[in-house]
Amino acid sequence: FIIPDHYHYKKIRIMRWFLSVSPTLLIIFASFQTGLTWYISSISKSVISHRQFATSDSDALRDDPSEERRMGSYNLGIGRNQPIVSDGIIAANDESMIDETSASRTLEENHDRAKHWVSLESVSKPPKKKEIKREEDQLRPSSSFSVGSNKKGRSITRKKILPSSEETKHLKAAVWDEHHYEKEDEKIDSNSDSSLKYFERGISANAPSVPKIIYPYIDLSIPNSVYCKSDNIDVVWETLRYEAFREAEREPLLVSFLHSTILNHNGLESALSFHLANTLSSPAMISTQIQALILEALHNSEDFRQSLRADMMAVRDRDPACNCLPDVFLYFKGFQALQTHRVAHYMYTNGRQVLAHYLQSQVSQNFQIDIHPNATIGRGVMMDHGTGIVVGETARIGNNCSILHHVTLGGSGRAGVDRHPKVGNGVLLGAGSSVLGNINIGDGCQIGAGTLVISDLPPHSVAVGVPAKIIGNFVDVTQQPSIGMNQMKGTSDFDDITFVSADI
Repeated sequence: FIIPDHYHYKKIRIMRWFLSVSPTLLIIFASFQTGLTWYISSISKSVISHRQFATSDSDALRDDPSEERRMGSYNLGIGRNQPIVSDGIIAANDESMIDETSASRTLEENHDRAKHWVSLESVSKPPKKKEIKREEDQLRPSSSFSVGSNKKGRSITRKKILPSSEETKHLKAAVWDEHHYEKEDEKIDSNSDSSLKYFERGISANAPSVPKIIYPYIDLSIPNSVYCKSDNIDVVWETLRYEAFREAEREPLLVSFLHSTILNHNGLESALSFHLANTLSSPAMISTQIQALILEALHNSEDFRQSLRADMMAVRDRDPACNCLPDVFLYFKGFQALQTHRVAHYMYTNGRQVLAHYLQSQVSQNFQIDIHPNATIGRGVMMDHGTGIVVGETARIGNNCSILHHVTLGGSGRAGVDRHPKVGNGVLLGAGSSVLGNINIGDGCQIGAGTLVISDLPPHSVAVGVPAKIIGNFVDVTQQPSIGMNQMKGTSDFDDITFVSADI
């Protein structure tokens, strides 16, 4: 085995370098050791000198009798703090701690110690601070009244703070009305003038003004006399706000909710966007973003604003379970789903299909109603109950229609073709009815509950069964069954229908 020459050369270079630096390393190590030794010795000397000084100082104090009393004053049981015990014995908690010499001390010595004993003063409670009344409380009038007496016979009085202004008095009454449940609630007949008395009674100074046109006399087609943005006319909003104010007076627990959703807003559009945004918000899109979308659609679409008011009045007029407009606005999910669809339809027709499908998904999850954003829906439409309603992509619904729960307007055919039904004006679709395919339902038709319609229906016809059969026609062609909402068969109820067969 032969080792290369360059290996020996590298080894020789390393040895030469080590021999050249080794004296320097030795000098550094020796200096470090010397410095460390000096540092340790200096610290030891300082500690020893400090101990000697402390020992000499304590010995001097011990030898000096003048310092005995000063030193003893800092120890409990010695000097001025030494308590006096009868029979010449110093008090101690433990008998083993009593010194034998202390037992032989005389009573005179104890009396001598008594000269330096200072008794402790009893601790007294600090005086009570005077209550500082705020200026607003001092200016606020109050009245005291007796509420009875306690067990000792002393009378008990309570102070009642009176409202400082009419506004405070009104708000206090709205938060809690002590005599609320003692009032007799009168039933309102919407077809008589008693509703006008209902609006006018109990009006306070801070209440919203009575609408110029009350509910029974509002034109459901929403003409300019009912809503005109340029002339600041909005009868529907005035009615909604006034009825919400009255409901807040009747139900104290809903005062905050009614104020935040209706009364604190300056218009119907603002209130609707706020309420729907809080209902449809999710981690994917917060409420403020959804509110901005709704306001954008309402601001840019005059038809949307007209349809919003027509839809509200349609539910108020046709649903017998609805007592006021706040019920429609706040609680009817069919109404809320329809307005959200109008926002999604606006987004879809303006090229924002993905956002429109997101709103459709939120409506389906929150309201159990599935309406494709491309579907066209007219004004004055009521979706009663709403659960299970399905409307396809190319479906079209006319004005003043009434749709009950579990209604399906489904398609027949492949994508890219017109495959969904076309429903005319004033049509009543009963609960659970299904209309499939690209067929036409004429104006003023009535489809019974559970009916399956797969072919065209002429205007003003009545169809029931699976598949649907026409059993009659309306005599008055101007009549709209969606407004009457009459779904029961009987001679007294169907005097306005001509039946096709006498067996029916």
